[in-house]
Amino acid sequence: MSAKTIAVLDDAELQDGQMKEVPFEDGKVLLSRLGDKIHATSAFCTHYGAPLAKGVLTSDGRVVCPWHGACFKVSTGDIEDAPAPNAIHSFRAHLADGKIHVTANPADTLKDNKARPPRLLATTSDSVGNGVVIIGGGSGTFHTIESLREHGYTHPITLLSKETYTPIDRTRLSKALITDPSKLEWKTAGELKIKYGTNIRLGVEVTSVDLAKKEVVLDGGKEKVAYDKLVIAPGGTPRRLPIEGAQLENVYTFRGIADAATVDAAAKEGKRMVMIGSSFISMEIVVACAKRKLASIDVIGMEECPFEKILGKEVGSGIQKYHESQGVKFHMNSKVEKIVPQEGNPNLAGGVVVNGTTIPCDFIVMGVGVAPATEFLKGSGIELEKDGGVKVDQFLRVQSGPDREDVYAIGDIAWYPQVSDPQLPADHTRIEHWNVAGNQGRSVGKTIGGSPQPFVKIPIFWSAQGQQLRYCGVGHQYDDIVVKGNPDEMKFVTYYGKEGKVVAVASMQNDPVVSRASELLRLGLMPSLGELRAGKDLFSIDISTRNSLKDVATVV
Repeated sequence: MSAKTIAVLDDAELQDGQMKEVPFEDGKVLLSRLGDKIHATSAFCTHYGAPLAKGVLTSDGRVVCPWHGACFKVSTGDIEDAPAPNAIHSFRAHLADGKIHVTANPADTLKDNKARPPRLLATTSDSVGNGVVIIGGGSGTFHTIESLREHGYTHPITLLSKETYTPIDRTRLSKALITDPSKLEWKTAGELKIKYGTNIRLGVEVTSVDLAKKEVVLDGGKEKVAYDKLVIAPGGTPRRLPIEGAQLENVYTFRGIADAATVDAAAKEGKRMVMIGSSFISMEIVVACAKRKLASIDVIGMEECPFEKILGKEVGSGIQKYHESQGVKFHMNSKVEKIVPQEGNPNLAGGVVVNGTTIPCDFIVMGVGVAPATEFLKGSGIELEKDGGVKVDQFLRVQSGPDREDVYAIGDIAWYPQVSDPQLPADHTRIEHWNVAGNQGRSVGKTIGGSPQPFVKIPIFWSAQGQQLRYCGVGHQYDDIVVKGNPDEMKFVTYYGKEGKVVAVASMQNDPVVSRASELLRLGLMPSLGELRAGKDLFSIDISTRNSLKDVATVV
């Protein structure tokens, strides 16, 4: 189908700083105006298809998805931030006779064709040198590969993963218990090999790293893989409580496809489930299982209510009430004493002892966090933090070990300097979330590709809890909370502050508040907690018009 030029809107109907979704034959186009420039792109996010017109436009040329923080450059459609797996189309826009005209192939304006192929400055490897070796098969790995090729890296890329599938959308495992990796993978093995020139090694275990020789050792020394640049992105290993019965056969942890398949098989109608842990992964699994007519679901947590540490008591209590309305029973302020076996079968758990009482069950899921998967780094020269993490600088280079200039660590293992305000020093933190890993991969890819990119993104999280919970923030240490709305009705915006400064924002049924808050935090324009308590509206702060960021030192 050939391109067509269509008048889509009167010029006067699109003001500086505005976005509008307009029809284009059977499809849609997003118009964005920044000063005297008009841009036209696809209208839907390539992540989960959110309408970008309901997102956030900034005068430095970013459009942010209203749901999960994916971000695109309005002038080109290129990816700015994860979790976008693909860029969006960019179309020609011009003014004539008082109207905005767009030139596009109508097929490219359809929602089911919202993504365009990446503009890879390098598509295949030139086979020069050993190239980049990436340890891990998650979000950080996928976005590193894509970013490397987008930013002109022409040398070999090798992926080493203990998984038997290419990088998947892991966030959907706990939300839907999907067991088929082909329904979750971002790119097929063929695409990664042919389009991105990637050597894919699945089902291999990295057992050590020799930084002095620049070699990765596989399977206890059976094979060595040389590198020029190394990206360490192994993710985390689920924790098990050190209690009696923790190793019984039907006591499960949760991380990958195999774990989702195990829980999916166990969570059948009439079965009794105990969830140990009351934070994000745990409660997402509870949501998925609550739809399955289980006989009972019991949640055991050490806090007063689920999510208390991160979201506070008021929000946590509101979410707990929702789950209770779905038949879930909570045992909070509780510690598991032991897991007891079934009568007649000592290999299977039959109950969990809490506060002297035994809660009967058919299976147990331990959602008690993960540990950085860094055992293989012991003896490498890289110093591990107390929790097993790896300290890195603003470019995500490791801070210890020989030849560390060529070694990067990203994702769940990385203790990195998180920017909370462009005018203030960063504090080191470690965050276990898909989106953080993805954006760190994009940053490393750009750095290795020749355009050093400090990691400065504001973390954005999301979770399915009856309604969609959105969250952005630069730390869970807060001393004051402002709640707008009613968490009991699952409709609210909550601001978390430390010493009067906002450090995080959470919401339900208030999009795109969190996306806007993430941009205000990025730009150092977030109002104080006192101003928000007094009624100041985030949307009253201009970040979209031509002169709105004139005096701000932006960090894009």
